[in-house]
Amino acid sequence: MTKATELREMSDEQIRLVWKDAAESLFRLRIQSQTEKLAAPSEMRKQRKLIARCQTVLGERSREAGASGEGTSADADSASKVSTN
Repeated sequence: MTKATELREMSDEQIRLVWKDAAESLFRLRIQSQTEKLAAPSEMRKQRKLIARCQTVLGERSREAGASGEGTSADADSASKVSTN
């Protein structure tokens, strides 16, 4: 399980990959829960929390970049794409 402190040490691209993997895993778990009984139902909750952690860390970084004036419109566009998914 990836903790928030571990996520903060990763680059934005690495966090996005973790987020994407967690989202895909959650999707598979949701499909599996509809078709059969899950072996570990708590896994869905873990994946949701991991997705939320990724979004939180990326959001913090985008706000920090915006507050310091270092952010560009490209950074804002990429941050908005992540938050809408």
